[in-house]
Amino acid sequence: MAEKKIHVWIDREQCIADMVCVSLCPDVIEMSEEDGKSQIVAKWRIDNDPAHGLVPEDLKDCVNAATEACPVSIIHWEEKEV
Repeated sequence: MAEKKIHVWIDREQCIADMVCVSLCPDVIEMSEEDGKSQIVAKWRIDNDPAHGLVPEDLKDCVNAATEACPVSIIHWEEKEV
């Protein structure tokens, strides 16, 4: 039986470091110490890419909240069956 996961991706180049995403969904999104932009928390990254992650479905609500609150609309997600 397929398990549902949430694929999250961030257009990091357009990040304005507002940090609302981190405050709403710290389990999935954090700020990079290197460039000060939002990124996916390391344990969820796909191929160690800070812009793409695959997270459990129970984190969908916080991912959605971060997506909707982002002032520059750079956070995206979709459900995947894995």
